[in-house]
Amino acid sequence: MEMFSAQLEKKEKEQSILLELSTRIAAARHREDLWHVITDQLLELFNSRYYTICLLNEDGESHTPFLHSQASSINCRTGETPIIADLHPYNDGVFDVAMAAEGPVVFELQKVMRGNKVPPYVYRWFNVGVAEMLAVKICNGSQPKGLLYIFSESRNAFAHTDDRFTQAIADLLGIGISNILANETIERQLVEIDKFKTRLEDENRYLQEQEGVQRTFADIIGTSDEMKKRVAILSRVAPSESTVLLLGETGTGKEVFARAVHAASPRKDHLMIKVNCAALPPNLIESELFGHEKGAFTGAMQRRIGKFELADNSTLFLDEIGELPLEFQSKLLRVLQEKEIERIGGKGTIKVNVRIVAATNRNLEEEVRAGRFRSDLYYRLHVFPIAIPALRNRKEDIPALANYFLRRFADKSRKEVPTIAAKAMESLMHYDWPGNVRELEHLMERTLLLSTTRTITKIDLPGGVVTPSKEGDQTIVLPLAIMEKEYILKVLKLCNGRIAGPNGAAAKLKLPSTTLNSRMKKLGIRKAHYINEETAGDEQVTL
Repeated sequence: MEMFSAQLEKKEKEQSILLELSTRIAAARHREDLWHVITDQLLELFNSRYYTICLLNEDGESHTPFLHSQASSINCRTGETPIIADLHPYNDGVFDVAMAAEGPVVFELQKVMRGNKVPPYVYRWFNVGVAEMLAVKICNGSQPKGLLYIFSESRNAFAHTDDRFTQAIADLLGIGISNILANETIERQLVEIDKFKTRLEDENRYLQEQEGVQRTFADIIGTSDEMKKRVAILSRVAPSESTVLLLGETGTGKEVFARAVHAASPRKDHLMIKVNCAALPPNLIESELFGHEKGAFTGAMQRRIGKFELADNSTLFLDEIGELPLEFQSKLLRVLQEKEIERIGGKGTIKVNVRIVAATNRNLEEEVRAGRFRSDLYYRLHVFPIAIPALRNRKEDIPALANYFLRRFADKSRKEVPTIAAKAMESLMHYDWPGNVRELEHLMERTLLLSTTRTITKIDLPGGVVTPSKEGDQTIVLPLAIMEKEYILKVLKLCNGRIAGPNGAAAKLKLPSTTLNSRMKKLGIRKAHYINEETAGDEQVTL
């Protein structure tokens, strides 16, 4: 009878302990919370000073310490802490044995060290003074998660340990650890989301600050009839929700047009998302655009948000749409039609509200006829096509573009903005520009870097010097403002920078000095352009 009472009392005590541990472990949201539960209560139950929890890694071939006694509390006589944070192989002679066992396993360290496989942490715990360690498998339901190690400095310390009670404690730890890992994942995701939002806001702010104002049609440089027609078209389509397809050669400024569409649309308060389809490896296109769940494929270590989700309630610019592989085009078509996506490895669909602006330098009609582009996708994108003219077809915009790029690069490099001599501008006007606006942009940047004077008299064009054609109908006429600016600068240099007075530039030009000052201001002529500057070129001005 006394034995039965003792057993009943023991069982009731164990139940009380498990209930208290269950409450405390269930309330743990961080590793520190669980550390206090084990350190304050669990070690005392096993009459031990040290413990380690090691979890199985995702690769299934290694394990790593998850929680352990403080290294500073361990009596390390050799100076080496037994807590080794490196990856340990699954089959290390201890971990694999305990994971395969049905219940708790007691290891005598001296016997383990005489075996063929000896994990390095066994030697270190032995040097601390540990004689035995108890290892019990931690599971979350039926899924093994790792091991709880309890270390004792005495022999036969675990001889009277109840296996069922020990396993019950390990099962409680399994639930608590799973909750903590899930909470850590959520916190990491929230941090990543906050970082991404902050980065997007910073990028948006940077774009607006760098341009001075939010991007509008003013970004499209040019007053030629061709450009006026395009801007008029943009002003009608931009406020709508229609899909826009930008067509044109490489370097014509399709991205500038796309940003102009977005900036004049109701979605302008959100950052436009850009995808260069030609730069995406075929095996990553779906993940890049639609995203993937953790573990969806080899290397998917965490969830990825695709570009369609990022562009929700905004504009998605699909640059080089003609480069998409044929096998992916059907998936893109479905998304455009259904307005919903499914992450790789996902179990449901996600609704997205995205406006599409696509661009290509290919002739999509020819691509359709050749079988390289789906006709149904082509007609889905071909809602509002805009063909952007090549630079050679709007050469009257070259002076404005050249001076715009010079000002922009001069501001970046903190240099004075040079002027372009008439002959240099004429050479730009006669060049054919196979690289279009992008080629002109890069040429102006290179010219500014190489320039040592405030007037650019020569521009090194690809293929050598370009001279005007001798045929009358091929003559390029420079804008009057450029000719006037060049002439006034020559006169100012001839007069050593003097404007007023009998020997000043105003008298030579037979103009009032106030009128000349007004003209100089309108043409953007500053003192830096003609004071202490060597006369550029060999031409002489006759007055």
